[in-house]
Amino acid sequence: MSVFSRFVRTCCLGLLTLALSVPSLVHAQLVPGGLPESDKQQIKSYTLNEDVFGRLAAATREARAQGIPPQGPPDSSKVHNLDDLAKQAMAGDPRIPALVAKYGFTPREFILANIALTNAVMVAQSRNDVVLAGNLNTSWSNADNVRFVDTHKADIMALMQGH
Repeated sequence: MSVFSRFVRTCCLGLLTLALSVPSLVHAQLVPGGLPESDKQQIKSYTLNEDVFGRLAAATREARAQGIPPQGPPDSSKVHNLDDLAKQAMAGDPRIPALVAKYGFTPREFILANIALTNAVMVAQSRNDVVLAGNLNTSWSNADNVRFVDTHKADIMALMQGH
């Protein structure tokens, strides 16, 4: 199994979520099931770009430098929308809100960017992983984000490996 495959199988973007709760949601393909339709559409329409990825990467590196540990999964019974998810994620460590803000994200946008990136990584990987493909709802990732992941695979891998 490739490093990229292991990356997806081990909850994808734990590194890009500042060790927040988002990675633990991958088993539910990052939330969409229980969210309001408006949040689902916002996830699908969120478009990754160089700026967003650069800020996520910088925040990830700084979180590592600060020693922010991985957080446990969110309490799904308390997640009814993206704002609930963001609130739980920000509460995971008192340093997280300031770090997210430092890189120009609101808590909600930070969660959106991470979910969009993670979903795109999963869709990209599902092309080579029959098990993942069979368990993945690709409707929650947009094609532009999958193309972004395809063109930035090396950057994503480098960041995952701590570079």
